[in-house]
Amino acid sequence: MKQFKALVVDDEWLVRSELKTMLAEFPSVQIVAEASNVPQAEECIRREKPDVIFLDIQMPGETGFDLLERVDVKGKIVFITAFDQYAIRAFEVNAVDYLLKPINKDRLRQTLQRLGSDTPSEGKPGKVLYSDALYLTVNGSLKFVKVSEVKAVVAEGNYSFILTADGKKDLVTKTLQEWEDILPEKVFIRIHRSTIVNFEYVDKVRKCRNYTQMVYLKDVAEPFIMSRRYALKLKQRMPW
Repeated sequence: MKQFKALVVDDEWLVRSELKTMLAEFPSVQIVAEASNVPQAEECIRREKPDVIFLDIQMPGETGFDLLERVDVKGKIVFITAFDQYAIRAFEVNAVDYLLKPINKDRLRQTLQRLGSDTPSEGKPGKVLYSDALYLTVNGSLKFVKVSEVKAVVAEGNYSFILTADGKKDLVTKTLQEWEDILPEKVFIRIHRSTIVNFEYVDKVRKCRNYTQMVYLKDVAEPFIMSRRYALKLKQRMPW
């Protein structure tokens, strides 16, 4: 395992101290700086250019995501959080992993192993879990989107619209191919060159005369066209 220059960012002194103590047991990690807030962290990143940042999400004043919007981070991100709802794989900011407080040494070891085995993949992230959330640019603003609440994804040029469980239709700065690369394929099915649907929300499917079919989602008024090319994937999952 190669050696990483690490920056620890957390507003709690005790958390920083405990994490540094744990990391000291791993020769692959060299702690080059620590910070308790976003301005300090920004300065450390520009000065030290760390390979990995252990970054607290919730800090007084500004969050860890505010930091990532303010400075160009070249290193990997490992999020630290005390809240399960923030236990995410935030691919939009190139996150590697997350650690829940209080940090467990065995869980930290897994994270470091993941760092060490991380290899370039032409910028493509791995698959997210259905229980994950993503941190995305939605309608021009960064926000969390739970994967399980995405009903459908519809292509819109180099962007896409997502239909979510709350009834909203939002524009996201991600192509349909990028969505297909990261969404769990056992749940999300491409039914058309411009559409991906969440199988959990499929209500019914109706055949049409021209070899296409209409896919109806729960609580979505307009059905989606499923082309003949993609029909087999969904047919294998439904008795129709």
